Amino acid sequence: MKLINFSVNGLTRIGLLDSDHIVDLLAVNDASHFLSASDLNMLNNTINVISNWEHLHNLFKKGLDLSHEGPGRIPLNQVHLLPPMIPSTILCSGSNYLSHNQEKANADISGKEPEFFVKTGDCVIGPNQGIVYDPILTKKLDGEAELAVVIGKPGRHIEIKDSHKHIFGYTIVNDVTARDRQVRRRPDGSYWYELGRGKLFDTSAPLGPCITTSDEIPNPQDIMIRSWVNDELRQISSTSQMIWSVAELVHFFSINMTLRPGMVIITGTPSGTAWSSDEDLGGKWAGTNGMIKAKRYLQPNDTIVCEVEGIGKLSNPIII
Repeated sequence: MKLINFSVNGLTRIGLLDSDHIVDLLAVNDASHFLSASDLNMLNNTINVISNWEHLHNLFKKGLDLSHEGPGRIPLNQVHLLPPMIPSTILCSGSNYLSHNQEKANADISGKEPEFFVKTGDCVIGPNQGIVYDPILTKKLDGEAELAVVIGKPGRHIEIKDSHKHIFGYTIVNDVTARDRQVRRRPDGSYWYELGRGKLFDTSAPLGPCITTSDEIPNPQDIMIRSWVNDELRQISSTSQMIWSVAELVHFFSINMTLRPGMVIITGTPSGTAWSSDEDLGGKWAGTNGMIKAKRYLQPNDTIVCEVEGIGKLSNPIII
């Protein structure tokens, strides 16, 4: 199933994405009364749904089936989608694709262990919402298409073999980056990263369009990931090219902290970022498979689209 959030008269509602329609579960319930009062209380936000998924799973499936028989189905193009969730914490793994490491100036630990940084719910925007170009913050705004893991069950020191038991599903995050804040050069010509100001800022985590439950993506290491800027193909790769797998990243981050329902782990980006075209910051173009080399960083009026197989496309304009 694919969980979404959407807006009705200014209120956020939880629903399901079903091809080119959405299913408004509350509208289905108004006609069919398949949800109890306690069930309805669990639908107040996505994290609550995730926490109660063992109970709600079959009810959501029933609501999806009932929507084919009565009210509750709305064409997707008539709906204002919101982020499918606002995670409390986004745990981020940088430099996790060999191809990305080959196109950029690497820091001391690049490719040796996951580059651990954090974003918060304050960074999150949804589908079609604007990524703010703020020239006071950065003149080198870049995007990164990433598979995002949504945690479903709590755990600490999770074994790699057990990681799948803690995953609720997957979504897309565009790890928007201020490259001129992130990449710093030492006098000897080597580089280091300032991942706080370079990564965590307003609108730096577009997330969506839905959360696909893990049963629909049985092997997260064999799905395609792409991005476009103004219809130019910038990134194309497979999650099979990750250095550390989804299971290994769940284990890695759980060493530091208890993973809780609704937390998100983003898993890195492949080659094709605008950084690869920026020799001043150590960029080295290494594109393949029809990718088009970026001539510049993101600017107002651009549109960036990120796609992950099995989830969908996340589109966001660049605004002032």
